[in-house]
Amino acid sequence: MLSLLTANQIREADAFTITNEPIAPIDLMERASTAFAGRFMIHFHDKSQAITVYCGTGNNGGDGLAIARILYEHKYTDLHIKIARFSEKASNDFNINLGRLERIGLSLTELKPNTDFPADNGVIIDALLGSGLNKPLSGDYKKLAEFINGLNKTVVAVDVPTGFFTDGEIDPAATVVKADLVITFQQPKINFLLPESAPYIKDWEVAAIGIDENFVLSLNSPYQFIEEYDIKKVLKPRQHFSNKGTYGHALIVAGQAKTMGAALLCSSACVYAGSGLTTACVPESGLTALNSYMPEIMAIVRKGDELPVIEWAQFNTIGIGPGLGKDKNALALLTDVFTNYHQPVVIDADALNLLAANTDLWKKVPAGSIITPHMKEFDRLFGKHINWWQRIKSCMEMAIQRHIYIVLKNDYTLIATPEGKVYFNPTGNPAMATGGMGDVLTGIITSLLAQKYTAQEACLAGVYIHGKAGDALALPNRMNVVLPEQVAGYLPEVMVKLMA
Repeated sequence: MLSLLTANQIREADAFTITNEPIAPIDLMERASTAFAGRFMIHFHDKSQAITVYCGTGNNGGDGLAIARILYEHKYTDLHIKIARFSEKASNDFNINLGRLERIGLSLTELKPNTDFPADNGVIIDALLGSGLNKPLSGDYKKLAEFINGLNKTVVAVDVPTGFFTDGEIDPAATVVKADLVITFQQPKINFLLPESAPYIKDWEVAAIGIDENFVLSLNSPYQFIEEYDIKKVLKPRQHFSNKGTYGHALIVAGQAKTMGAALLCSSACVYAGSGLTTACVPESGLTALNSYMPEIMAIVRKGDELPVIEWAQFNTIGIGPGLGKDKNALALLTDVFTNYHQPVVIDADALNLLAANTDLWKKVPAGSIITPHMKEFDRLFGKHINWWQRIKSCMEMAIQRHIYIVLKNDYTLIATPEGKVYFNPTGNPAMATGGMGDVLTGIITSLLAQKYTAQEACLAGVYIHGKAGDALALPNRMNVVLPEQVAGYLPEVMVKLMA
């Protein structure tokens, strides 16, 4: 796992590295600037194109001066350095890098308060203000950020875009430099992973700068970023002399006459993800569709208002909700599951909406269960939230309070655990934004839970392989839309590659 740090923790980690490596602050700045320049040159290899570096007078500006010098040393010939001199203050490392730049003869332009800014050509490097910002831009910095945005040029930000908060609530009215690419140091910033970043950051990548990883781990950040290695460690290859009983029996309670697609997608994903046996509890009208779609799935038939007779003990887990409906029969069925089954279950879609409308049912939800809401379902369950930072905090609180796992679906789907951790998933892409994709995810997580993965392992691995399958289908083929059925069918190949 990659620990994600708040702005305060980033400063702590920098200070610890400087003291204990040991390394002088100016040398750590040089290391960071070299790492940035290396990534920058991969993207912008035309050494004759114009590049303008905007620098503040703090350490982010010092990075910018060092980056300009490094690019010059690599034969970039059309460099323009502009320093925002909006106060008399300047950091020591900024002044050192300024002296180094002046000695090699690069020309500098100083921008003064209350003056107009000259236009620019080419690529812009934003090194005005870094991760230490704790209030919205105002005055000359706000004016300069608006000016840069108005240029409509390609912008590459150093560590974070100027005006952007690395963590905490983002003011939608704040002025932020809009970056086409952010080359950030050591680890992604937490707010990069939230939807509020979308207006300001098109893409980001990480440049490692040698911050002490043992100290980072000692900070015990609740925020973690899933890496492929973590999933490789979790997934269990099938062994000789195993049988269908080895891999568990999952029950999927889903579907109505008009929503059998959800039940079929969820159940088939459960099969493809490796459940030894999968049974779908579906309405009588959906039985032919189920048998035609995937004969490997067994059935428990629901007839009218009657609750089905279920032998609860035969199932290792239950997934409930996709296409289930919100009528009295669906409520009775959900109540029946919670009343008679006491192992962790996976709760999705209509089951979440029923839970939101009938809050007394929370008392019956088995400890360690997994809920998989999207944003609107989450807000129905836990109240209206103004922004995603509030949702993260609610996720953590509710997971602890109710002793459940919360899979809150998004670009970077997050998983909150009863231990107070939040894990961000890196896989998945916009081609997967189509109806039924959440049903497939529910089937995958249910399958892993049936195979005796822990609830946390089922969540982390489930969201990862779901997104990984979507990536494998979409990205190499440049597919604009990937269908849920395709993702379900591709799961075995994705899983075997991860387990190789």
